[in-house]
Order: sequence, then structure tokens, then C-alpha cells
Amino acid sequence: MNIVRTSLFLLLILASTSCQPKNKSDKPETAQKVEENHSVEVKLTADQLKGYETAYFASGCFWCVEAIFESVKGVKEVYSGYSGGTEKNPTYKEVSYGKTTHAEAVEVYYDPNIISFTQLVQVFFGSHDPTSLNRQGPDRGAQYRSIAFYKDEAQKKIITDYIAQLEAENVYGRPIVTEVKKFDKFYRAEEYHQDYEKRNPDNSYIRNVSIPRLNRFKENFKAYLKKGAH
Repeated sequence: MNIVRTSLFLLLILASTSCQPKNKSDKPETAQKVEENHSVEVKLTADQLKGYETAYFASGCFWCVEAIFESVKGVKEVYSGYSGGTEKNPTYKEVSYGKTTHAEAVEVYYDPNIISFTQLVQVFFGSHDPTSLNRQGPDRGAQYRSIAFYKDEAQKKIITDYIAQLEAENVYGRPIVTEVKKFDKFYRAEEYHQDYEKRNPDNSYIRNVSIPRLNRFKENFKAYLKKGAH
């Protein structure tokens, strides 16, 4: 549990830059221009991802969360998007301004022969503050809440058992407020949000929040990392 404690301590030391739209670029053309100057792998298609399992998590700005899970061994692809709410086909502006009941979330495609759902849950809890209600670092609002989604009772038990273990050992010193929610629907975010951290390394939020958060995770979860994880 030391890595979780260390991660929590470091996650609390965040820059004041916000992931809200005033600091995020909500113009597709801006992201596309940056992409032209940085080589980024194209997202895999549904056909290419056949045979992989999926898991869904929400823990703050999806730019950060996507980058973290993409660095994990056994993870083939990660998409940023929206989940946890009731509105159909939500847009970035609607979600980021809190006009829906959705949260920014990620869809993780993984090989269960390399990384287990249990380990992904450990990555989730070890890479954000699950005691912070409707907030992660500088980002505030229910759209940034902590949610661990489950697709069946076995996954639900894995999540709830791990929460019980963390609380029994008083790892965080405060109650865990993560929602444990049955997965329903994931809406992929607009194309320019995918791989945003890789495409926009000079963005102020990426420099001040996303990259430090990713580096802290990598330092504390070395055994979970892909070889050559950026």
C-alpha cells in the first residue's frame, strides 16, 4: 500500500491550472495543427480491437487518465469519452460545463492474459485521489468525479473488496467517495481529445498537470509499465 500512499500525497500537490474549458482548447482546428507537428499513433479500429476486454473508469480530466492507462502493460488502446450519466450523445462543452450528468471517462482495451481487471482497479485507485468529492486537483464539478464501472457482479466484487481493503488499512485517512456504478454506455469524445496529451505537449494544462501526474504514476507503478512508456 506504500505506493498508494505515496501517490495520494503527490497527487495533492497539483498546479492551479484547471482542466475546465477556459484552459482546455475546445477548438478542433487547434488540436489538429499541433498534431501535424507531433507524430502520434492512429487509434486502433473496432476490428483491430476484437478479442480484447474493456474496462471503464472516471478519475478527473480524461487527458490525464487516458495517458496513464496507455502507459500500462497489457493495455492495447484507450479512448477518452463520457459515461455515468443519462443524456444521449453528450458533447465536450456540455459535459465540461456540467450541463449533463456524465463524467469525463476512459474506455480501456486490455489483454487479460497480461493485465487483470484487479490490477487495472489498482491502477485506478493509485493514480488519483478517491476521497475527493467531485474534484481532482484543480478540476471541480461532478463531471470530474471518481467512478469505477463494473460490467458484472464479479467485477463489482473486485472493486468493492479493494475499497474495503484500502479503508481497513486507512490508506487515505479519509472515506473513499468513488462511485461503484454498473456500466451502461460510453460515448467517445471528439476526435481531437484522443491522445491529447501526446499531441499537445506544450499545452499549459498538459505541462503543469497531466505530465506531472503521469510521471508520478510511472514512478510509483514501475512494475506495471510498458517498455518504453513515454
